[in-house]
Amino acid sequence: MVDLNALTRANADRWSKAKPTRKAEAAHAALRLYKAGQRYRAVERDTGVPWPIIAVIHERESSQDWRASLAQGDPWNRVSVHVPAGRGPFSSWEAAAIDALVKCPPFLARHKDWSIAAALTALETYNGIGYAARGVPSPYLWSGTNQYRAGKYVRDGVYDPSKVDPQLGCAALMIALMELDPEISFAVAKRQKARRPATRRGRH
Repeated sequence: MVDLNALTRANADRWSKAKPTRKAEAAHAALRLYKAGQRYRAVERDTGVPWPIIAVIHERESSQDWRASLAQGDPWNRVSVHVPAGRGPFSSWEAAAIDALVKCPPFLARHKDWSIAAALTALETYNGIGYAARGVPSPYLWSGTNQYRAGKYVRDGVYDPSKVDPQLGCAALMIALMELDPEISFAVAKRQKARRPATRRGRH
């Protein structure tokens, strides 16, 4: 069983030491995400999840593909087949995103603490805690920073210690977003009242 408090402490320590290793790539991706801020803020208003968190999940799950669900990257206009499976179809990307955050584990819309360490742990649980169970940094967070070298689940339940994740991690993207917009901050707890309380995944 993963101790989430210990994971949060570990993520706080990694964040304090994190340095981007693919800075130009991260800056380019962050600019794309930032320009779509209005759509992410619309989902924030209905869920209470900060828009930069929504944005970096969107990039990780589908490379910001607006045809793909925030939940797992499946097309939102069809019933999902990957975890969380059986969701949808939905009327829009926003509707699918709200469903993912409110009704699918780990129910990010229920989170109240959006300080940086808690936000990183929320993002890690969104993807799955298989990396934490192995005691290794999750590429979902740390790819593209000096906190990650190799190791990736190549499919559900199958871990390859030599595989390098080609995607940028959420932390690398968040660092780039914060450099782009200094008003983005996770220094204090942040929460907006969600329309309704928020169920998710065990991918890894």
